[in-house]
Amino acid sequence: MKGIELSERYFNEFGLPMLNNEFADVLPYLACGILGGGSECFGFDDGVSTDHDFEAGFCIFLPGEETVDRRTAFLLERAYSKLPSEFEGVARPKLNPVGGARRGVIRISEFFGEKTGSANGDLTLKEWLALPEQSLAEATNGKVFFDNLGKLTEIRNKLAYFPEDVRLKKLAGNLLLMAQSGQYNYKRCIDHGEPAAAQLAVYQFVDHAMAAIFLLNRVYMPYYKWRFRALRQLPKLSLEAEIMEYLITTDNSEALAEEKYYAIEGIAADIIDELANQNLTKAICGDLEKHAYSVNDGIDDNELRNMHILAAV
Repeated sequence: MKGIELSERYFNEFGLPMLNNEFADVLPYLACGILGGGSECFGFDDGVSTDHDFEAGFCIFLPGEETVDRRTAFLLERAYSKLPSEFEGVARPKLNPVGGARRGVIRISEFFGEKTGSANGDLTLKEWLALPEQSLAEATNGKVFFDNLGKLTEIRNKLAYFPEDVRLKKLAGNLLLMAQSGQYNYKRCIDHGEPAAAQLAVYQFVDHAMAAIFLLNRVYMPYYKWRFRALRQLPKLSLEAEIMEYLITTDNSEALAEEKYYAIEGIAADIIDELANQNLTKAICGDLEKHAYSVNDGIDDNELRNMHILAAV
């Protein structure tokens, strides 16, 4: 059973009855669910995931102290800590009196403040540019079991995805770095007799190509160890994952270098086709650098458009 399913079953069997019986007066102000850090919040957990930070727990999200005061928060924390420590063979780690960092009682403002730097989800364009994408993924992943006040959902909706101009700035920067590393520097490193440097160019190309594909799908790219798994689930360009895996797991011998170069060009061509499908570029060529600048030209905000093309990467 996946971690989200396990946590929801545990919540329905023990958490919700506890809240109904002991905290009916504040229940209208609470939200519960499982989101944030951890493979289970993305649905990527497997047998290996259970070796650490895996539990049948959940989060109780509170609004500000003017609505749910400190004493009530403490009583909620204590009640949560008294819930069964094991469920369906999975142990729940003990929590200290002030709750756990990943599960337990959490202020909504503190959760989003930690993930995004904003307690209410309001971000300037520059703040959007500076935020690690994986943090936004953790702020919007998982499953909300209920949100009676609606505050948690309101903020998650604000953070659901990048503003379009930010998406375009990030896309333009990643396209340019794809061009530099894959279309230009990979072959030059091979010609210089530097296979290790060529492989670094491959890593750079794949890294930025993955970022571009997530941006084209309007999906936040997660922490690096989950990127291939997430990429394979995307509706657009998911088949590139197999080619990318080939690129970074093979050497740069003479027998493979030319084949890898054509694989790089193939990925570039597919991404250019998707740029055209989304009407994001006016360039008509196979040069990713030209498409990068064309995408940047499509940014509406003057200040953002005129920032360095790599400002968002």
